[in-house]
Amino acid sequence: MCRHLAYLGPPVTLAELLLDPPYSLFRQSWAPRDMRGGGTINADGFGVGWYPHGGAEPVRYRRAQPIWSDPTIAELAAVTSAGAVLAAVRSATVGMAVLDNAAAPFAEGKWLFSHNGVVRGWPETVVPLAAELPVRDLLTLDAATDSALLWALVRHRLRAGADPGDAVAEVVAAVAQAAPGSRLNVLLTDGRTVAATALGHALSLRETPDAVLLASEPHDDDPGWRPVPDGHLVTATAGRARVRPLG
Repeated sequence: MCRHLAYLGPPVTLAELLLDPPYSLFRQSWAPRDMRGGGTINADGFGVGWYPHGGAEPVRYRRAQPIWSDPTIAELAAVTSAGAVLAAVRSATVGMAVLDNAAAPFAEGKWLFSHNGVVRGWPETVVPLAAELPVRDLLTLDAATDSALLWALVRHRLRAGADPGDAVAEVVAAVAQAAPGSRLNVLLTDGRTVAATALGHALSLRETPDAVLLASEPHDDDPGWRPVPDGHLVTATAGRARVRPLG
């Protein structure tokens, strides 16, 4: 499993999201509170993507090492602020590659994507779904991982003009049918909206009048956090979120 978060709202420093909270993503890399049997730590890489002020496309920083061992992230996070952020710490499924390109967020153009979970029976169960993709997309996957394939499937639909919530919901439903028991919590953002799913693992939501934060687990004890029910899709803009069944 992994841990991830997406934020939309007034600009904040990356440190305020990733490092400073008592149960921050940084702390979740070595002391997560809710892995649900999906490992014990998230030490197989990390990544953060953010949208510079006025920028339509995000900037990314990804590494294959544990976030706590990276000498740059604390300095970068302290001086970088943004109003839209997607970040993750990774716990690689046994047998899958551990390298920079395997760490979320995955990206193309304005989009950032992350997956917390596992595709059961990989790769045999999803061969028919992968066969629907252009050969070039398969040859240029970021990494030979289930998360990278999920991103390719979502991206294929986005390129065809699908609504982001519909693209995410369609892919998650198709993979869940092909590979029962999979854990498919995903985050997708273009810096203005977020689409997220909770399927097989935890996802929490916190809304304020001008911001929204989605995370694998709450990063503090604020009573405003609420769990997203399993099998549900969240679509959100800053300060407003809609939760509905995936079906």
